[in-house]
Amino acid sequence: MSQYMISPLQYITTRPEQADAACHAGANWIQLRLKNLAYADWKAIALETLAVCRQYNATLILNDNPKLAADIGADGVHLGQEDMPVAEARALLGDRFIIGGTANTLETILAHHRDGVNYVGLGPFRFTTTKEKLSPILGLDGYARILSALPQRQISLPVIAIGGITLADVPALLATGVYGVAVSSAITGASDPAAQTRLFLSQLTTSTSFFE
Repeated sequence: MSQYMISPLQYITTRPEQADAACHAGANWIQLRLKNLAYADWKAIALETLAVCRQYNATLILNDNPKLAADIGADGVHLGQEDMPVAEARALLGDRFIIGGTANTLETILAHHRDGVNYVGLGPFRFTTTKEKLSPILGLDGYARILSALPQRQISLPVIAIGGITLADVPALLATGVYGVAVSSAITGASDPAAQTRLFLSQLTTSTSFFE
C-alpha cells in the first residue's frame, strides 16, 4: 500500500474471532502475535485473520514474521528488538509493506528511523504479563522525555505506546505526544470487548493523521 493511515488504536491478538469482534466495533488495525508455532499453523491462523481484516478494510500486521507477511499479502510486520533487524526486513519486503519496530530508548527510535520504519512501538508503559522479556518500565516521564527529544532531531514518526495500558491511561499518554496506543488484554480481558474497543477509539480519534 503506497498510502495508508497509521491507526491510533492497535489491537494485538492471537485469534481471528477476537480480531473480528474488535473490527466489528470499529478497530481498523490488528496485530497478530503468535509464538512457537510451526509455519503452516502460523499461516493458517494468519490467513483466517487476514480474511477478517479484508472484510472490514482493516490493516493486518504480523508480529515477527516478514516471510509470512510477504507470503500471504499481509499489510506489514512488527519487529521486536530481538527479531529480524528493520533494515533486513525492509530489504526483504520493499516499500509496499508497513514495518513497525519496538523501542525502549531514544537511541533505538533513531536507529529504527534511519532503517526505514513506518512507526515505533515504544514501551513498556508499565509491567505487563503479555511479554516474556520485559525492557525497563518507561512510565509517563519516560515517554515525555523521549517524545520531547524527537523534534529536536527533526524526526516526525508515529510513536505508539505499549505495555499494560488501560483506558484510563490514554489522556495522560496522549499528553506526552504519543500518536496512539497498542493494547491486548485491556480489550481481550474486558467484560465487553466490543464496548471497550469503542471507548478506546473515542479517546483516540483526535490523534489520527495520514502518512505517506
